[in-house]
Amino acid sequence: MNHPNPAIVTQAGARRLPRWALLLLCFAYALPGFLGRDAWKSEDMAALGFMAELVQGTSDWLHPTLIGLPAGNPSVLPYWLGAWAMQLAPHWVHADFVVRIPFVLLLGLAMVATWYGTYYLARNPLAQPVPFAFGGEALPADYARAMADGGLLAFIACLGLAQLAHEATPAQAQLSFSALFFYAMSALPYRKRGPTVAAALGLVGLSLSGAPSLAILFGFGSATLHYLDREVDEVDMARNRRITRESLAIALFTLTSATLALSLGLLRWKIELPQAHWPDWHGYIELLVWFTWPAWPLALWTLWRWRFHLFNRRISRHIALPVWFLLVCTVATLTTGSSDRTLLLALPALAALAAFALPTLKRQVSALIDWFTLLFFSGCAFTIWVVWIAMQTGVPAQPAANVQRLAPGFQASFSFFYFAIAAMATIAWIALVKWRVGRHRAAIWKSLVLPAGGAALGWLLFMTLWMPLLNYAQSYTLLVQRTKAKLTVPGCVETVGLGQGQIAAFQFYGNLHLTPMQTDGNCPWLLVEPLPDMSAPSTVNDMAWTLPELILHPANKGESVLLYKRRIAAVNGDSDLPVQSEPAAEQTSEKK
Repeated sequence: MNHPNPAIVTQAGARRLPRWALLLLCFAYALPGFLGRDAWKSEDMAALGFMAELVQGTSDWLHPTLIGLPAGNPSVLPYWLGAWAMQLAPHWVHADFVVRIPFVLLLGLAMVATWYGTYYLARNPLAQPVPFAFGGEALPADYARAMADGGLLAFIACLGLAQLAHEATPAQAQLSFSALFFYAMSALPYRKRGPTVAAALGLVGLSLSGAPSLAILFGFGSATLHYLDREVDEVDMARNRRITRESLAIALFTLTSATLALSLGLLRWKIELPQAHWPDWHGYIELLVWFTWPAWPLALWTLWRWRFHLFNRRISRHIALPVWFLLVCTVATLTTGSSDRTLLLALPALAALAAFALPTLKRQVSALIDWFTLLFFSGCAFTIWVVWIAMQTGVPAQPAANVQRLAPGFQASFSFFYFAIAAMATIAWIALVKWRVGRHRAAIWKSLVLPAGGAALGWLLFMTLWMPLLNYAQSYTLLVQRTKAKLTVPGCVETVGLGQGQIAAFQFYGNLHLTPMQTDGNCPWLLVEPLPDMSAPSTVNDMAWTLPELILHPANKGESVLLYKRRIAAVNGDSDLPVQSEPAAEQTSEKK
């Protein structure tokens, strides 16, 4: 039985989004979050620590470590990129800013790859809109460009993309390389050299960024789907032979990337079956709902409307390929520890899948999306402004009190630069709402303009008006300063139980030499992660160390530390402080 194509699009509906508006939206979303802040806890800070040790020569480039300890999720390429940026940058540029430059470019790569991946999927003959009896249907190229605009808007609108995509971490690199491979498999039927190179780079980059298992699944699964995209009746033998060669090449690239990851020790067994407990499954469901919003409802609608077209005479590539990426990431989310960072890799494919719902939406559904988005993001922007005013003036009193309760000791400061950017972004949002309701009602991407614009507005307001508050709460800078003030006698510092983000912060921002605790160590200080009740753990020998002093993180007690002093016998009696001659102490002070 032949089912009608659900995509009905006129040439007027295939108009493309103005390029200047699309580029401005991408820049407004990509740049904030990389500028004007310290490294945040904890993966962002830990990655910076690995990069710094590579530059200092205290770590092996093939096996990056932090004070001799490997990363929980081993990877090499993201740390190389940050270390190379630090080595090439002038000395007067802050290193924690320099390392983010490659990751800004990687986020831009993910956006470009998502646009072109959606574009080539929409060029698929099975994805084309229904031809009209008397003409007037959308031209293939125009239709594909409009769909690509919708796919990129859906990508930007996903709520889970905001923070993780603006960190200099392996997860952000994995996102970019998975998007690059997704583009390669989408464009392979129409281009040869470019997609082939992109496929090889995407698989190798994904493996070296700490996701070799996903690279293997993406590679072999995509090669199989590409092989199935042949003429069943073998009318075009030349095309079938070309598809066979390309499928074998993708499989070979996958094997190469897996071999490279295995040789570097990056391929490890990480599968953990989810527990049959409702709180765990409830957490997974919440993550899937909010992290991928608003793309997942549109993706479900796409699967429903195109359900009869998944397998026809040939496989429907524009549905099958995104579904495979989405299925792999969703299952991996349930079976790995870093669920949100694994789900991040599904967003390019999910955005492309959501775009194919746009030609099938009814006017009532489109209006519902617009009204919900308008109320939600306008309310978020209003709340951000109210809290900012409360931080500056103390009025309203309740938001100001909430800020002091959540971030004790925070002192607000006014920045005209941030204020001007936030004000212009808010005015642009008002203009966008007016533009949406008054013009371009026929464009198929119209339902995703407000979600993408609202997501960019909320993120930009956070990264301008709330940047001092977020930097105060999310960085380790104040914790490091408080700890250094207690180190009255210079020397190395041993650690027990600290996270890699904390270790990297004390080394990078505190210029402290940290080392794991040893039974025969002679460091004068010891930093320990306290128990949940802020008490000292039993792993520390009380005979060797004095009573600890608790140093609190300004906004998160879970990041606090206990500071010990070593008990060392002085020449003329017992003392709680390490022995150090005055000239040595003065020399150290002069160096500081």
